Amino acid sequence: MKSPVIKRTVYVNGRKTGICLEDRFWSTLKEIAHAHGATVSQTVTQINTLRRGGTLSGAIRLFVLDRVRSKRMGATAGKDGSP
Repeated sequence: MKSPVIKRTVYVNGRKTGICLEDRFWSTLKEIAHAHGATVSQTVTQINTLRRGGTLSGAIRLFVLDRVRSKRMGATAGKDGSP
């Protein structure tokens, strides 16, 4: 399965920034932003503010991975009552 890298322009702190991410990361980032009542640009601005070095695209990938893992762990914990 190939997920092509797509470059999109988002506003980070009010400035246009080009970010390259695989399509699945873009779609999941959009879902996460929507679930929190935010735009993709607002979410990316928050990620940028919290990152500790590295690239912004790398920070976004880690953010998405963390959210997906947290959601899965929560669903798993709910099934058998364990944390």
